[in-house]
Amino acid sequence: MSVPHRLPRVAVALDVATAEDALHIVDCLEPTAAVWKVGLELFTVAGPTLVRDVMSRGGEVFLDLKLHDIPNTVARAVAAAAELGVGWLTVHAAGGSGMLRAAVDAAPPELRLLAVTVLTSLGAAGTAEVFGREDADPGTEALRLARLAESAGVLGFVCSGQEIEPLREALGAAAFLVTPGIRPVGSAAGDQARVTTPTDATRRGSDLLVIGRPVIQSPDPRAALRQILQEVRVAHQARVDSQQERG
Repeated sequence: MSVPHRLPRVAVALDVATAEDALHIVDCLEPTAAVWKVGLELFTVAGPTLVRDVMSRGGEVFLDLKLHDIPNTVARAVAAAAELGVGWLTVHAAGGSGMLRAAVDAAPPELRLLAVTVLTSLGAAGTAEVFGREDADPGTEALRLARLAESAGVLGFVCSGQEIEPLREALGAAAFLVTPGIRPVGSAAGDQARVTTPTDATRRGSDLLVIGRPVIQSPDPRAALRQILQEVRVAHQARVDSQQERG
């Protein structure tokens, strides 16, 4: 299938313990990066104030809370996130269609919901354990959960690089695919089981690459991010050229 020639964006994960550390990273990297991911640790420590402070410096916030609760609670949390003005918000696809529909109903058009499929920290054994079946594998479960979320009205999906192409084939060109677990060549995988490089994620058709430790733990975060952005641009152009050659 033909996938749109849109240049992927890169979100820097502010996976640090304090608001001061997060704002230091933002100040260091602006204007190189314009999407900032705020996850559970930082939001628990610093809350909405930190989100507002990041947005006041420019760029968009990707609020990665992975909401997974009863429908009413999730709907109210989505509405609260919308009031903050964030651009993206994650919910767990495993919360079920009722929860997902409640989230969709509570989200204004300017807030893009992203359904988390299978965490990138789970390999084959971990996925089988979570889903209680020996034959469960990350790719199959990610696709199943993405389809469940799509049927509830969600248009964005979080998956590893290994699932980009199957999800794109199943969900179509309009689906917005987000890829965590991005590791440049030579970077340690850490606690991630299903990783991919910026080049591979781009070539496979990701729309938003999420990268944290390889940038924020680098001795020179700005140089590290610039190198990743250049890698994405080169891979994107190669993909465009390849598709044009095929007609």
